[in-house]
Amino acid sequence: LFCAEALFKAQSETGEIKGHYLNATAGTCEEMMKRAVFARELGTPIVMHDYLTGGFTANTTLAHYCRDNGLLLHIHRAMHAVIDRQKNHGMHFRVLAKALRMSGGDHIHGGTVVGKLEGEREMT
Repeated sequence: LFCAEALFKAQSETGEIKGHYLNATAGTCEEMMKRAVFARELGTPIVMHDYLTGGFTANTTLAHYCRDNGLLLHIHRAMHAVIDRQKNHGMHFRVLAKALRMSGGDHIHGGTVVGKLEGEREMT
């Protein structure tokens, strides 16, 4: 509740649109959907989902709910380095990002071009 109160207070004080990514990621799809419904009831405009923790099917389920209820779906990339950090196996993040957009994500936490997932570990 605090995040929604702070969001609406900041909007009224500044006259600017504000957002908060309410995390709907959960151990089950049922709990994830409860969190998404709660976000909608609070009136927050954005729901966040960690696709590796939740899975692609859960991501698509949540995307359909968000689309039907006027919410934006932000996809977080937590743990994706296990898939794309190594150059000789895995999947490039651009491919993952496209797959996540096709599964319904509105925007994706992509990080920086030279962030902690690029280059040598000692340097980053």
